[in-house]
Amino acid sequence: MKKLSVVIPVYNESASLPKLFERTFPALDKLNRPYEIIFVNDGSKDDSIKQLKEMYEKRKDVVKIIDFNGNFGQHMAIVAGFTKVTGDVVVTMDADLQNPPEEIEKMLAEFDKGHDVVGTIRAKRDDPFFRKFASKIVNIVTNKITGLKIHDYGCMLRAYDRRITDIIAQSEEATTFIPAFAQKFAVNPIEIEISHSKRMEGESKYSFFRLVSLNFDLMTSFSLVPLQFITISGMVISGLSFLLASYLIAMRIIYGASADDTNGVFTLFAILFFLIGFMISAIGITGEYIGRLFKEVRKRPKFVIKEEYGI
Repeated sequence: MKKLSVVIPVYNESASLPKLFERTFPALDKLNRPYEIIFVNDGSKDDSIKQLKEMYEKRKDVVKIIDFNGNFGQHMAIVAGFTKVTGDVVVTMDADLQNPPEEIEKMLAEFDKGHDVVGTIRAKRDDPFFRKFASKIVNIVTNKITGLKIHDYGCMLRAYDRRITDIIAQSEEATTFIPAFAQKFAVNPIEIEISHSKRMEGESKYSFFRLVSLNFDLMTSFSLVPLQFITISGMVISGLSFLLASYLIAMRIIYGASADDTNGVFTLFAILFFLIGFMISAIGITGEYIGRLFKEVRKRPKFVIKEEYGI
């Protein structure tokens, strides 16, 4: 029976941890296979680390803890967990219980059929309409840009073959989006539907700005399409601008000043504003790639571990 490793990033989840412990351990115990749970404390400001240590004392047989020196983000916390796992199958999940740990059994059943990545889709997602709609649009656009086929980028309850997690752990990229990275190296991936519920305690750690930033990281990490789109758009706009200018000059020559009662002021403004908007967007997208290069060349550590328990 293959050993299971569960990696759970924790950031200010003191309100959720008691229920997480209450449901996760029984769900894993009944699988009748060896397992370990690696909790990664991502610089929590509350008493999350205290609760994790207490649980470690109770279940030293299966609990391990990585305590970060600060907040390095959910995906870096998962990567840190990947560097310490000892299991053959690795499952990632959030600590907020929006995706039930009881669903792990269903995922492992698919994994045992020979799939090396088991992705998940949140069925009957219990989120506000705007969040679900925005997520759907982002999923579609991101798949088009990156060439991947993932239906739910936001669900972190996933199962990976140890080979996949080792590749991710060894990666030197400063920005890593786990589900997309794993999909790139998967040989026989599959997606299944799992249940989803509202966050019971605490609040989401992903603000609107962080979600936008995460999606920019995702798109620029896996594709050059945004840059290519800008290049093609620039060429098209230049061609159209030349044709429009030629047309306006011809009309001026043929009909004189009467061709435009405003002497072309509003036409000029329309063209100018359009080009300014395009250039700002182009500079922004190009800046995203330059920013990624800046992160890479600094060679800063992806995370700093303050202390480990049971590792």
